[in-house]
Amino acid sequence: MDGFGQDFSAGGSGGKLDTGTIMEQVKVQIAVANAQELLQRMTDKCFKKCVGKPGSSLDNSEQKCLAMCMDRYMDSWNIVSRTYNSRLQRERARM
Repeated sequence: MDGFGQDFSAGGSGGKLDTGTIMEQVKVQIAVANAQELLQRMTDKCFKKCVGKPGSSLDNSEQKCLAMCMDRYMDSWNIVSRTYNSRLQRERARM
């Protein structure tokens, strides 16, 4: 179940929403959505770059191109993500 249909009135909270739990669920859902978007963009870009004529199977060079393209895309995404997070932490420390 995705958690949206849960009855938050049950349990020991006396009908109050547990904001910590809700925030964690939202964070997880955002992370999943980001991963899906990353995968979709990577697939689109690498397919356009590596597959000239779509057919019933990929030849050896297309398979190698796709593997290398996806590796480079993930490496680049990781570098950008680490840099962005580092910058966010520096900005938060200044405040």
